[in-house]
Amino acid sequence: MAALGILGLVYGDFALVWQPVPAWLPGRQALAYLSAAIELAGGLALLWLLTAAVAARVLLVYVLIWLLLLRVPQVLSQPLIEVSWLGWGETAMIVAGAWALFESLTSSREHSYLRFITAERGVHAAQVLFGLAVLPVGLSHWVYATESAQLVAAFLPWHVGLAQFTGAAYLAAGVAILTGFRVRLAARLCALMMTLITLLVWIPEIVKTPGARLPWTAFVISWTLAASAWVVADSFALRMAGQRAQIQPA
Repeated sequence: MAALGILGLVYGDFALVWQPVPAWLPGRQALAYLSAAIELAGGLALLWLLTAAVAARVLLVYVLIWLLLLRVPQVLSQPLIEVSWLGWGETAMIVAGAWALFESLTSSREHSYLRFITAERGVHAAQVLFGLAVLPVGLSHWVYATESAQLVAAFLPWHVGLAQFTGAAYLAAGVAILTGFRVRLAARLCALMMTLITLLVWIPEIVKTPGARLPWTAFVISWTLAASAWVVADSFALRMAGQRAQIQPA
């Protein structure tokens, strides 16, 4: 998130992942700088224990606003275009990660009045949102197989096959999470795959064109998506540990 903020400050614009923000929006550039400042401050604040809980709350609200104002209207206006669902899925994955992180940083005292979003039901809702979000991302690897294959690193074989395989893996992970079948394993493998995609796809693109804006943005957002996946995967482990603790004999 901090890196997205840095990109926003460098280019004086909303991050490409939040586009298209309409040009007619009043005070558009000022809002772009404000957006970048929130990302930078929120991302850095997550690195310190004393400020991490507040940062998680701010970032959860922030990414939820983007989901509701940018992605949902796009899906409603163009429901038959897969790229609309792809954008929704990627943003929803970040929301799910921010939600799970927010829950993990909420104190036991705060749970009493925030339990509608932090109790087990709230955590489960974040996990379900993540499971739903990975489905259109996986589908996009099949609908746009040619375009996805072009992003596969040149030194790897079977570009189209790899694009379709990763798409199938996303779909399998989403189904597993939604049905409760080996959810922790599915979430961890999904997070690992997203980490490898970040390293194998976007770092070579940065090396090829280090001055271009798109590879840097794609690398940072892929990094954020992978981090969100790891947070959600960890929430499954914590939830299962809590359930085991509850059934232990006194």
